[in-house]
Amino acid sequence: MASKRDYYEVLGVAKNATEDDIKKAYRKLAMKYHPDRNQGDGAKKAEEQFKEAKEAYEMLSDAQKRVAYDQYGHAGVDPNMGAGRGGPGAEGFGGFAEAFGDIFGDIFGGAAGARRGAAGQQVYRGSDLSYAMEITLEEAARGKETQIRIPSWEGCETCGGTGAKPGTSAKTCGSCGGSGTVHMRQGFFSIQQTCPHCHGSGKIIPDPCMACNGQGKVKKTKTLEVKIPAGINEGMRIRSAGNGEPGVNGGPSGDLYIEIRIKQHDIFERDGDDLHCTMPVSMITAALGGTIEVPTLGGKAEIELPEGSQHGKTFRLRGKGIKGVRSSYPGDLYCHIAVETPVKLTEHQRKLLKELDKSLRDGGDRHSPNAKSWTDRVKDLFK
Repeated sequence: MASKRDYYEVLGVAKNATEDDIKKAYRKLAMKYHPDRNQGDGAKKAEEQFKEAKEAYEMLSDAQKRVAYDQYGHAGVDPNMGAGRGGPGAEGFGGFAEAFGDIFGDIFGGAAGARRGAAGQQVYRGSDLSYAMEITLEEAARGKETQIRIPSWEGCETCGGTGAKPGTSAKTCGSCGGSGTVHMRQGFFSIQQTCPHCHGSGKIIPDPCMACNGQGKVKKTKTLEVKIPAGINEGMRIRSAGNGEPGVNGGPSGDLYIEIRIKQHDIFERDGDDLHCTMPVSMITAALGGTIEVPTLGGKAEIELPEGSQHGKTFRLRGKGIKGVRSSYPGDLYCHIAVETPVKLTEHQRKLLKELDKSLRDGGDRHSPNAKSWTDRVKDLFK
């Protein structure tokens, strides 16, 4: 049995690819290898390539699965994952149609994203939901367990979930005969579409329930436990399977995607796994040098400021950054020195500075090597 190819190689993306890059790569491959587009001698090979691309996408589009795969390879993920919904282990065309419909349903219509239920009606997967969660930089670095409240649906108690007014019942749709689909002929082709009268349910409700407006369900809210992994970054998403919109006619529910937003920090700026901060120091401290304290996410650290340090000098504190969700070790903290000019001086302070300035000028260029070098370059410019 041939070994599996690397998922990143299958999709043709780098290991640091963003979620958008992964989705675009999968969309391109799915369009190319989908069984509807490949008939004849190459159909079997195209089907295998479609399966391979779909498996890679399902693993790499899930943040937790991707972390496990990056650390342990194929051994870190369940080889049977996704088989229940037409994933890598699914057989037959049904799995391909469902996966293709999830992403390209808007191109080919609803039929690609649906399957037949036991009663013959079209069964649809529910829509995915998105939830924006704002967290602090500290929470992103250390991880967090929290709760969120999201909308959910429950069966209507008034009608018992039928959608019909108490004492009445739904009737079979006369347009589709209860199948939920109708066929339209265009030239030589017969196109199957969702029935516009019953919207795929196969039933018509003459007297809808007033409590749920004929939907058979009412909107509620529910609380979910969410675990934010340590090192998560801005824009990453966490998938909560099955907590999206409910399916139609018994179809599976969609997923909930929690999108991470990180609040702006008062001190640090994040760049991947590295952190940056600007440390103001007085010109006296910069001139004389000494030990200064630098803040980190884990507390305080000290750096030795050399005598005569200039504005913009950068110090690197190894391992004081953030350990990303897909990193083996933490990033670094870069401390940028900002020499601060004193303001609101008293007359005495002005006098002292003027005396210092005269003393420095009398000492010659050795006190201001950068100014001397710059002056020389200006002279050369106008020769």
